[in-house]
Amino acid sequence: MKPLAQYAAILVGLVLLGTTPLYADNYILRTAATVAMYGALATSWNFIGGFTGYPSFSTAAFFGLGAYVGTICQRNGIPMGVAWAIATVSVAAFAVLLGGIILRLRGHYFAIGSIAIVELCRLIVSSWSDLTGGGDGLNVPLIHASPDAVTRLFLFVMLGILAASLVVTIIVDRSRLGFGLRCIHQNEDAAAMVGINTTAYKIAAYTLSAVFCATVGAAYASWTGYIDPTDSFQIVMTVKVAVMAILGGAGTVVGPALGAAAFVLLEEVFWANFIDWNRAILGVVIVLLIFFLPGGLLSLRARLRRASGGAT
Repeated sequence: MKPLAQYAAILVGLVLLGTTPLYADNYILRTAATVAMYGALATSWNFIGGFTGYPSFSTAAFFGLGAYVGTICQRNGIPMGVAWAIATVSVAAFAVLLGGIILRLRGHYFAIGSIAIVELCRLIVSSWSDLTGGGDGLNVPLIHASPDAVTRLFLFVMLGILAASLVVTIIVDRSRLGFGLRCIHQNEDAAAMVGINTTAYKIAAYTLSAVFCATVGAAYASWTGYIDPTDSFQIVMTVKVAVMAILGGAGTVVGPALGAAAFVLLEEVFWANFIDWNRAILGVVIVLLIFFLPGGLLSLRARLRRASGGAT
């Protein structure tokens, strides 16, 4: 997909989501906000999982920590926007320190280690009841507005985070960092031999994968008004985000956001029509799509072009 086409697709997608308040009800607005939220999470995962090729499952840890840091800040009188910024910076610093340790692992060892980080964070938050409320969770200061107004607000907040993550993705994709990350993906040892500081590049990608997740987590906590360890640190969320990125096209600019939109919409359709079997059907559909489209949904256009060329 050419750069101009990518930018046009991004702009069209953001406009479509951003204009939903003009004609849609609260349910559609919430769905649009959810699409934007998961689009930002999948785009964040793409830095470490798509560009770099490291199968990270730390997304839920960054999301949950962002939610808790933002909530604790708000409960101590810090304005909502400032609390989100503090959560983002704090989780980014945590990712830098953690990345220096966990990125020494590779392959399935790294994957297992990143899953362990999620569980470790959940256990610490559950045990630190004086600060985090433990298993009872924490109430977040409510926004005094109508449900429709709150949903519109967080639709635009999630859209803003998604737009920022896509802009950073474009910058990385066209920079030396993006080139270095792709070299690491292809052959990390060879990349080190030609002078790429693989450790620094991997830490940069891992930190970028944490930054927007933390902001989303802090914003989501303010949106829902309540958080607890079980919901904030879900392994299922981590797996879903990775599947979304792969479904759309991991390692591309627009693929993860496209995959997130497709996944959320499919999930909504199956929840509405197949209450008892929705997860099983959704899982089968996703597996089939990934199996027959290993390059993601973005590869569908190229396949159709080749098929039409072969037919003629």
